[in-house]
Amino acid sequence: MKEPRSAASARIGALVRELRAQTVTSRKSLAERADMDVSHLARIESGQGNPTVHTLIQLATALEVRPEVFVKGLTAADLPESVKPYSEADFRRELCQRQRPDAS
Repeated sequence: MKEPRSAASARIGALVRELRAQTVTSRKSLAERADMDVSHLARIESGQGNPTVHTLIQLATALEVRPEVFVKGLTAADLPESVKPYSEADFRRELCQRQRPDAS
């Protein structure tokens, strides 16, 4: 089995799987209720998928939970290594360093 796309993807996938198990719903049935392809749901549950906000809302509706349960507690540290967002302060600091003339 492949590694999850990111810690965020793994946590969201595990939560979808857990909620589906709690409601004793098959993957096929949840996919139908959420109006998505069962293979897309399988990728999300395995942590390989990268669900959009729309997809999270679809899943939340089908699972009868609020959409925010999927992202609660996630931070930038849960993103893939290739994605590193800056806070405003970090961004300004980086910009100043780039604009500073070389001291050599």
